[in-house]
Amino acid sequence: MLNDAMMRLSAHEQFRILSDGVADIIPEEEFFAKLEHSVKTDTPLRVKLGCDPSRPDLHIGHAVVLEKLRQFQQLGHQVIFIIGDFTAMIGDPSGRSKVRPALTLDETQINARTYLEQVGIVLDVSQAEIRHNSEWLARLTFADVIRLASQVTVSQMLERDDFHQRFDGEQPIALHEFLYPLAQGVDSVHVCADVEIGGTDQRFNFLLARELQKHAGQQPQAIVLMPLLEGTDGVQKMSKSLGNYIALLDPPREMFGKVMSIPDELIVRYYRYAAFASADEAHAMEEQLRNGSLHPRDAKAYVAERLVARYHGEDAARHAREEFDRMFRQKELPDQIETIELAIAAPVPLVEVLVAAGLVPSKSEARRLIAGGGVYVEAQRINDLHARIERAGEYILKVGKRRFARVRVQ
Repeated sequence: MLNDAMMRLSAHEQFRILSDGVADIIPEEEFFAKLEHSVKTDTPLRVKLGCDPSRPDLHIGHAVVLEKLRQFQQLGHQVIFIIGDFTAMIGDPSGRSKVRPALTLDETQINARTYLEQVGIVLDVSQAEIRHNSEWLARLTFADVIRLASQVTVSQMLERDDFHQRFDGEQPIALHEFLYPLAQGVDSVHVCADVEIGGTDQRFNFLLARELQKHAGQQPQAIVLMPLLEGTDGVQKMSKSLGNYIALLDPPREMFGKVMSIPDELIVRYYRYAAFASADEAHAMEEQLRNGSLHPRDAKAYVAERLVARYHGEDAARHAREEFDRMFRQKELPDQIETIELAIAAPVPLVEVLVAAGLVPSKSEARRLIAGGGVYVEAQRINDLHARIERAGEYILKVGKRRFARVRVQ
């Protein structure tokens, strides 16, 4: 049975709430018809979201989708969160110009252990249906895979933009990459999804799932596509594997600092989709930035404080902003800081980080500077020659009096 909130809202009212901020609904008329049927029969829709644990943490790009899923949940619909521990072994090739590194099932399951805790920051996990797609995909036989593959042609697969571009560019496409959309479609069939929600890069996968549902004799799912949030580099979509993300579990200071590092042109998008401002609020900020009544740095600080407050509380957000004000407005740090991506994994000795980032020419020079009190990590002077960067993330380093760098460790 639907909850009281659902019974009080008509299909039109639900559609207004659920369509706000989305990039596309496919097909829109089917989605509305599903809402009408749900209200008429007092039956919640089954709304699916799948997430592959290719890395152990979720980021605020995922939260764009999770927030919309939360709205479905608040309206009384049944949320189905699928942890793609099996599909993560294949790796979603969406938007990829090369093959993803393969993961083992053990690796994906280790990464998945923290997912429910993180999803619970946004969703009421106790009211959600939580599944792992290894439950059904691991049981498929080779004959099952052949049967599935027979339902899709190679030409259909090459209609997908990234596959088409790679094919035209004579770049390799591994055969197992074609299996990913099939596996994701099997998820929809297995859980009998009425609606699937995800980013715009999932359009092809979701449409293919509709076809597999038809072959299985099911009513095909409606599709709700959310905008993709650009990463902190301002170029590519936020991605765990690209390292340009803000994790839901990032500490307040790190989360605040990452928002402050985004390009100015992303401020309003982060306000709208990461800090969940209304369309009117986002439009007002955009106008203030355009007419000069709001400085981009102040706008970023406001968005950063709102974002930190959402995941860590008002006190943590206030402290993060005060620390930022102390460092930047009192000129303890420059406005522009070089960002350096390091291909080294935490935990790692600070001495190695300094050398790898090119901040010092040698380990001996790094030790000399540390011993002399000339090295700071996140505004804290380091005196321990054996100090380490203990976890992956982004850190502001100061070496000597004037050399600053924002270093990202994997």
